[in-house]
Amino acid sequence: MYILECSDGTFYTGSTNNLDLRLLQHQNGEGANHTKKRLPVKLVYYEEFQRIDEAFYREKQVQGWNRKKKEALINSQSEKLPELAIAYRDLKK
Repeated sequence: MYILECSDGTFYTGSTNNLDLRLLQHQNGEGANHTKKRLPVKLVYYEEFQRIDEAFYREKQVQGWNRKKKEALINSQSEKLPELAIAYRDLKK
């Protein structure tokens, strides 16, 4: 599972069984539509899994996260993840 930062500052989350090849594909405009329109891209985070289905599950999990939570993951600030998981509507005012 990997996270790319696109030229416009957006993040793209994906999974693959060959990260080097997939990065090359993204850079050559052969990746997802999101990255194709926002080249160049930069690898900012990745996790390795034994099985592709585990990586795919993690990809879907991270895709559902907001930007601040993804930034905490990228910046190795795991202590912030639980607080960033709280929905805005659940915050006490």
